[in-house]
Amino acid sequence: MPNQPLIFDTAIAKDKPENIRHPHNACPFCDPGQLTDIIAQDADRIWLLNKFPTLQATWQTIVIEAARHDGDIATYSSAQNRAVFAFALKHWQATIASGRFKSVLCYKSFGPHSGGSLRHPHMQIVGLMAADGYANVTAANLTGYSVLAVDQVQVTVSDRPIMGFVEINVAAPATAIAPLADAVQQVVQYTLNTYFHGQCDSYNLFFYPRDDQIVAKVVPLFNVSPYYIGYRLAQADTPKRMRAIAEEIRQQFERSNLAHSN
Repeated sequence: MPNQPLIFDTAIAKDKPENIRHPHNACPFCDPGQLTDIIAQDADRIWLLNKFPTLQATWQTIVIEAARHDGDIATYSSAQNRAVFAFALKHWQATIASGRFKSVLCYKSFGPHSGGSLRHPHMQIVGLMAADGYANVTAANLTGYSVLAVDQVQVTVSDRPIMGFVEINVAAPATAIAPLADAVQQVVQYTLNTYFHGQCDSYNLFFYPRDDQIVAKVVPLFNVSPYYIGYRLAQADTPKRMRAIAEEIRQQFERSNLAHSN
């Protein structure tokens, strides 16, 4: 039986702060002394309840990644990026293990086409009371054209994307968070700096629990395809273009020397 839609509460949403389209608006995450409902904290990484829980039958939380307002995975040092991943995924996995929810999602929105409202770098951990957030995601959506396999990490370009056009998967054992973080950082840098001639300014990052692995999916974003909006028809580039993208990402890893890690 398919999931029912998540119910969005516009009465709560109308008061949400926003500074992606209006960058001069105040940022609530830049003043940690004013934050409430903090669940856990490690240095400048903070996990807290979402002050504007717009989705009914959910438990919505925010992971503030860093104190710096204009930071991102693409620009963090390797050590900082690893720390962000370790903090966020630890609490995501613990929330899953709590058994309180039908499913628990962990994702990140970055950029004006991502659906996010705040520029300050953050992820979200969301417990769904009744919906299985992974029901429509198959194993085939999380693999594809091989980029590389190194240091416990496999990187692929989806040949069966969930939405399209290009989706890049990074799979690693659930215990190998540092290599996973390193690989995702390279993919995000490729997405923002190289993909589509460097004209992509937005992405989503999703995490999926798969047996003893975690799969991270980076989705470069522009405008959503009407085929997907109206018909749930994913679009994908030609196999030739997908292989070319896989080669471009492989070169990104070569330049970073991660392709030669042990």
